[in-house]
Amino acid sequence: MQRLLHPFFQNGSTMSNNDLKISESSSAIPFWRDERGIRAIAQIISTLLIIAVIWFAAVNFLKAADNRGMTLSYDFLKNPAGFSISDPAIEYDPSMNFGRAFLVGLLNTLRVSLIGIVAATILGTLVALARLSTNWLMSKIALFYIEFHRNIPLLVLLFLWYSTVFKSFPKVDDSIVLPGPSYLNLRGIYLAWPRLTETGSIFAISLGIAIIAAIASYIILRKKRAITGKDTYYSQISFAILIILPTIGWFLSGGEPYWLDIPFRKGFNFQGGNRITPEFAGLFVGLVTYTAGFIAEVVRAGVQAVDKGQFEAGKAIGLSSSQVLSLVVMPQALRIIIPPMISQYLNLTKNSSLALAIGFMDLFSIGKTAINQAGRAVPVFALVMVTYLSLSLITSFFLNWYNRSIQFKER
Repeated sequence: MQRLLHPFFQNGSTMSNNDLKISESSSAIPFWRDERGIRAIAQIISTLLIIAVIWFAAVNFLKAADNRGMTLSYDFLKNPAGFSISDPAIEYDPSMNFGRAFLVGLLNTLRVSLIGIVAATILGTLVALARLSTNWLMSKIALFYIEFHRNIPLLVLLFLWYSTVFKSFPKVDDSIVLPGPSYLNLRGIYLAWPRLTETGSIFAISLGIAIIAAIASYIILRKKRAITGKDTYYSQISFAILIILPTIGWFLSGGEPYWLDIPFRKGFNFQGGNRITPEFAGLFVGLVTYTAGFIAEVVRAGVQAVDKGQFEAGKAIGLSSSQVLSLVVMPQALRIIIPPMISQYLNLTKNSSLALAIGFMDLFSIGKTAINQAGRAVPVFALVMVTYLSLSLITSFFLNWYNRSIQFKER
């Protein structure tokens, strides 16, 4: 029996703490054979190699630029641009500097992108609902729209809208007159447009506060109803805020917060109102119709991913088809729709750079013109790339934040 005992336990002896530590240290795996250590060392080495390659490329690029006399500084942004911009979002003339020109290009890109995202989302959702309709004709028309726009290059579509539609409008003498009054001719679309008076800022501020307060009240009171189960009248209260605050601002501004700027004929063209150039119109309509085809498929897939039992449950409790869609189906479908929708929004923003093909002066187009004027290709392209990258990252950040906020929270 004594022979079967471990040597440490023979003769009545026991293993001490020091002996246990020595045994454990002698059986430990050496760090050069430890898999975790090998992975950590490999990651450190690969990181250092990547940094070294990037550093080598950057140093050689800077040396080559110096040898060729290429200045990489941005001091040229203070020099006069010397070129005109046909449709600036803010005041601009050729005597202003390159920095102002780039700001105009950025605002032009933001203008067409933001308005285009809203319009494409609305149009794409409507096309998706038409595609899901039980009406055979409506469903087939929506299917044709989707397949047509998804299988035609965007550049071709832009040329179709710009050259075939907006450049085929009549001359100024034969302008098409629409209610408003508004005028359509070869030089653009002239719309009657409201302009703020001296006291109109009070009304504008009250309207902005009303919109923010109405949205906040709707969200807070609706969540409170979901938690407590008591009716909080969130729709009625939000609508009341949206009416009362602007009405107060209207009276505080003297009852005339704005005046209507109506376009009128003067000389060879129209003056006043708000002018939409054919270039902006062609780019805007082309981007919206093209992106809406993809958004329609995203929305349709999201709606069809919701279990059919949800439709039947909504019908069983007496909800109408529109109520089932808005209250039951869409809140669940949004969790599926938002991630691919982010990609479509980013694509629309980046695709706006094709404005160069039809003459609209966006950020990329102004950057190309600035290269010809200043001869600073590398700094200009770097500025354009960083700007587009920043726009994409900001858009992704907010939409991903919204996507996380509407996901199911696991307990």
